[in-house]
Amino acid sequence: MTSSRATKIDRLASVAARGPEYEVGPEGRGSENGHDAGVSLAASAWRRLRRNPVFIVGAVVIGLFVLLAVLAPFIAPHDPALRLLEDQVSRANNEIPPPQDGYPLGGDQYGRDLFSRMLLGSQQTLLVAALATVIGLGGGLVLGTLAGAFGGWVDSVVMRIVDVLLSIPSLLLAVSIGALFADQSQFTVILAVAIVQIPIFARLLRGTMLSVRESDHVLAAKALGVKRRAIVFRHILPNSLGPVIVQSTLVLAIAVLDAAALSFLGLGAADDSTPEWGQMLGNAQDFFDSQPHLAFWPAGCIIVVALGFTLVGESMREALDPRQRR
Repeated sequence: MTSSRATKIDRLASVAARGPEYEVGPEGRGSENGHDAGVSLAASAWRRLRRNPVFIVGAVVIGLFVLLAVLAPFIAPHDPALRLLEDQVSRANNEIPPPQDGYPLGGDQYGRDLFSRMLLGSQQTLLVAALATVIGLGGGLVLGTLAGAFGGWVDSVVMRIVDVLLSIPSLLLAVSIGALFADQSQFTVILAVAIVQIPIFARLLRGTMLSVRESDHVLAAKALGVKRRAIVFRHILPNSLGPVIVQSTLVLAIAVLDAAALSFLGLGAADDSTPEWGQMLGNAQDFFDSQPHLAFWPAGCIIVVALGFTLVGESMREALDPRQRR
């Protein structure tokens, strides 16, 4: 009997996760808008996403970015740290090597191959954004789960900390955190951006968990005497992760911009032998009047990549939100 009741609760939890448009029909099968919907929420969302041109454009942009970042060490024609075209640099006249054979984008102000530096810079940008998002997501999951599962004074303490962090503009908070470190590096950029993202994930997860906590399947589990840990990790948390996963895609776009901003302000790695787009943009500001393309390429790539993550995130949000389904 207990096993049968647990199975019914699990089925009810699955139905609740599909949204209000999903109804249980005869023999436990479901229907969505009058059609058979015996598929998971992820499969249902994927059917809508693959027909969404906005999602496709964003996914193509992200796919190309990740592919270039992974293959950058193998397809970069030159070492990005070597000043191979230094003899063509004129400091007095602000002249730098123009595009030529073997150097499709020319060189930078130090005679280094700009094309190779752009390719390797994509790898560093992806690494910083991905690690910062993963760390921020992990911290947000911990705080959000504590607040949403326990409530009471635990919820009050966690949320007051989150409120303080959210009251400070994200970029200002990231700059303040980055400035606390004596030695600037890529790690300090990752940590600063990650800490900024933690309260975003924590508040979102906590709010979703509070909503799911009042669902029928959770109330039924409580009535049957199921332990709190099982209710939280088996019923509440799994059904609360959808919005958090979508938010992580949007946060990746913010992480790219924040990481580039910190590097632009000089809070990233001091050694520019390993290129990063924000760092390249900061180094090009002294040559913007005479050589604007030095800033155009990294700035353009930052904007396009951030736009790609934003398009994918917004498309996923629409696909997973029952209120926005058509």
